[in-house]
Amino acid sequence: MVSSDSVNSRVETLAGSGISTIPKEYVRPKDELVNIGDIFEQEKNNEGPQVPTIDLKEIESDNEKVRAKCREELKKAAVDWGVMHLVNHGISDELMDKVRKAGKAFFDLPIEQKEKYANDQASGKIQGYGSKLANNASGQLEWEDYFFHCVYPEDKRDLSIWPQTPADYIEATAEYAKQLRELATKVLKGLSLGLGLDEGRLEKEVGGLEELLLQMKINYYPKCPQPGLALGVEAHTDVSALTFILHNMVPGLQLFYEGKWVTAKCVPNSIVMHIGDTLEILSNGKYKSILHRGMVNKEKVRISWAVFCEPPKEKIILKPLPETVSEDEPAMFPPRTFAEHIQHKLFRKSQEALLPK
Repeated sequence: MVSSDSVNSRVETLAGSGISTIPKEYVRPKDELVNIGDIFEQEKNNEGPQVPTIDLKEIESDNEKVRAKCREELKKAAVDWGVMHLVNHGISDELMDKVRKAGKAFFDLPIEQKEKYANDQASGKIQGYGSKLANNASGQLEWEDYFFHCVYPEDKRDLSIWPQTPADYIEATAEYAKQLRELATKVLKGLSLGLGLDEGRLEKEVGGLEELLLQMKINYYPKCPQPGLALGVEAHTDVSALTFILHNMVPGLQLFYEGKWVTAKCVPNSIVMHIGDTLEILSNGKYKSILHRGMVNKEKVRISWAVFCEPPKEKIILKPLPETVSEDEPAMFPPRTFAEHIQHKLFRKSQEALLPK
């Protein structure tokens, strides 16, 4: 049976209740509200730095020069920004539309039906339908609900917790995950070569085909009556090796670039790709894991499908690869397992939350 407490804890319930002011738990501290304005107007702004668009059409070209040019552009975006719009990535518009429609159809279900898939973070059951718990010292909440599940490799999935409605959710999401895994290999090859390594090196260092986990988080950001005071997702860097993001063409992603928040454009048929902390560590800071956040608005629901490509938690020690370290460029990161890196970030964040604002 679904409890009324869990239904009432959902941001979707709050957003649909007719409130004109948001509860104080969702109001961000003043220092986080810099450059929070009308996201639709901000997206139209063509002045200043723009997130690069990388065309992957020729990443595996038979022509060495053409292939090298494509990989050089990929490397440049990874070095300068750590985030990019990928186009001609090899995943069909039709499949991406199926994934978007299936995810939207799940979130369109009555909350009581979605609650059958609720996670239980307190008991460690993190997969399923959920909302952010106030797990930081300041008790802050984010304006989003989500659905989180492991989507690849196939032997590490738990299909029993995947949505059964709509009927094509499992088929569309599983096929998308499989194709994203192939895209990750292409990208990792290019980024390996960009560091002067063998093309298979980075893939091996993050777990290879057997161990690299693809975790999907569908972020559902309801309309917010006071978007200037809230965040859908607070500022963070991804812990992953790579993150791939689809969205429903509603703007909301902001990147902290050269000391300013930059709003990402909505590029049709693209997939947004982030370099995560894992690759930043392995490359000794040459590839950037950029600080980013998710914005909300009054007019349109925003949905994004983030797939985090993560190394195994304990099996691999993450540290700068020897080839990236020299006397002039000493190692910037101490050796840690992936699990230790996550714990280090959580501890640092909890310490920062205790500091006076």
